[in-house]
Amino acid sequence: MAELVLALNTGSSSIKFALFERGPEPVRRASGVIDGIRSGARLRIIDHLGTALADKPLSGVSYDELLEELLNWTQAYLVQDRLIAAGHRIVHGGDTFTGPRRLHEDAIVTLERLGPMVPLHQQNALNAVRAVARLMPELAQYGSFDTAFHCTIEPALRRYGLPRSMEREGIRKYGFHGLSYEYVAERLKQIAPDSADGKIIVAHLGNGASLCALYGGRSVDTTMGFSALDGLVMGTRCGALDPGIMLHLMRQGMSAAALEDLLYCRSGLLGVSEISSDMRTLLASPDPRAKEAIELFVSHIVREIGALAAMLGGLDGLVFTGGIGENAAEIRRLVSARLTWLGLSLDTAANMVHQPLISMPTSGVAAWVIPTDEELVIARQTISLLA
Repeated sequence: MAELVLALNTGSSSIKFALFERGPEPVRRASGVIDGIRSGARLRIIDHLGTALADKPLSGVSYDELLEELLNWTQAYLVQDRLIAAGHRIVHGGDTFTGPRRLHEDAIVTLERLGPMVPLHQQNALNAVRAVARLMPELAQYGSFDTAFHCTIEPALRRYGLPRSMEREGIRKYGFHGLSYEYVAERLKQIAPDSADGKIIVAHLGNGASLCALYGGRSVDTTMGFSALDGLVMGTRCGALDPGIMLHLMRQGMSAAALEDLLYCRSGLLGVSEISSDMRTLLASPDPRAKEAIELFVSHIVREIGALAAMLGGLDGLVFTGGIGENAAEIRRLVSARLTWLGLSLDTAANMVHQPLISMPTSGVAAWVIPTDEELVIARQTISLLA
C-alpha cells in the first residue's frame, strides 16, 4: 500500500492539484485542475503519462462542494493506497511562517489576518484548508509559504522609506512566487550545475509576474514587495505605481474598496489594452492597444532585470518560467533583444521551440526556459514534516 500526499494550489478562479507518492523524492501519480470556479466549474485530471483520468463538469459552487468532488474522486482512485496528508500553497506567511508548517486552527487564524495584503489569494487558500478539514477532519494539513523563500533578503533591502515604527508593525518587503523560485533554483542545479550558484535572475511571468535575483540559489532581492501589486505590470495588476496616484484618486473620492478593485482587477495588461489580460490574445491581436500593453510589460521586465543585475553586481544567467515565460517565445525574444548590453545572445531557433537552453554557446549570459512545478515543492515540504 502506497502513501500519497495531495498538493493543492488554490487560486482566485481555479484549484490546481497533484497526487504524489511518498518517497525520498515524491513521485507524481496524477495532476489536474478545477477551473471555471464561479462560472461553471470543470474537473480535469491526467496521470503521470498524460492520459486523461477525468474531464467533467462539476455541479458544486463553493469550495466545500468542489473539494468534496475532488476528494471523492481521489478516494475512488486510490483503491488500495492511502491519502496521508494535504499540502497547500499559502501565498503570505508574514514574519511568523518562514518554513512549511502544520495548519492547526490557530495557524489558520493568524494567516487570515494577512489576507488584506493578498486579497486574490490568501482567503481562497484558507477556504480550501477549512473545506478539507470539514470533509476529512482526520487528514493532516500543511502549509507551504511563498514568502518564506525570500527570508534571505537583507534587512536593508526589505525596508521602505517609512517611519521605523511601521516596519515593526510588519510593513516591509515580503516577496512572493517563492515556491516557483525554490523549484527553479533546485532544477537549475540539475540542468546547469556549473551556473546554478552564480548570479541568476528568474523571471516568473504569468497572470501574476515577478522577478527574483538569486545568488548561491538564495533570494537576494525580488520585485514584489509588501503586497503582490508591486513590480512588473501583470495580467490585471498595475505593478509599481507612484503612490501619489493613489493619494490623488482618494482625494477624488475613490473608496479603499474601489481602489483595491482598480489596482488588482482592472489594471495591468487588461487595463492598458482594454482587450484582454491574456498574453496569447494580445500577441495575436493587430490592435495597437495590444501592442502598447505588450511594450509596457516588456519594458518593465527589462528595467527590473537591469536593476537586479546591478544589485547582483553582474549576471550569469536568466531563467524564464511561468505561463508566459514558458510558452511565449515572442516575449522572451523581445526581452532578450534589450539585454544584449548585458552580454545575452539569444538562440532564435531554440527559443522558438522552447528548448531548455535558449542562449547561443558564445553568449555572455546563459538563458533557460524552465517549467515551474509548485505542486512538487508543496509535496516535498509536506513530506519533510511527516513523522
